[in-house]
Amino acid sequence: MATQPLCLRGSCLQRTVLQMIINLPWYPRECSPNARVHWSKLAAMKKRYREACYLLTKESVGNPCLPETGDIHITIEFFPPAKRAYDLDNLLASIKSGLDGVAQALKVDDSRFTLTICKKPEIRGMIRLTITHQDC
Repeated sequence: MATQPLCLRGSCLQRTVLQMIINLPWYPRECSPNARVHWSKLAAMKKRYREACYLLTKESVGNPCLPETGDIHITIEFFPPAKRAYDLDNLLASIKSGLDGVAQALKVDDSRFTLTICKKPEIRGMIRLTITHQDC
């Protein structure tokens, strides 16, 4: 946790910034919106990916104390497993079930998430989430 000064009308207050970094595995190919998969196989893969992201988030951050209101900003960095073209909108859609698992682990509604997404040139086959919440 870091603190940074916040100045309002001449008086300085301290604002606490909570930052968590979570490394998630690359999503299963079946979770891509472009994949043509039977609905039952797709549901099973999404469930497994959601559970994996839930467990990795719990392992990474434990039980964070997030306020019940306010935005939670997530910077999503995609490190693809291969050098090929990936669309950002498809990447985001592919990890929807994973973000649901992260929200469940953090015990928050995912409608509070604000997102920044980017694709990195390094080949690693992982997704890094940097979660930031400012306490006023």
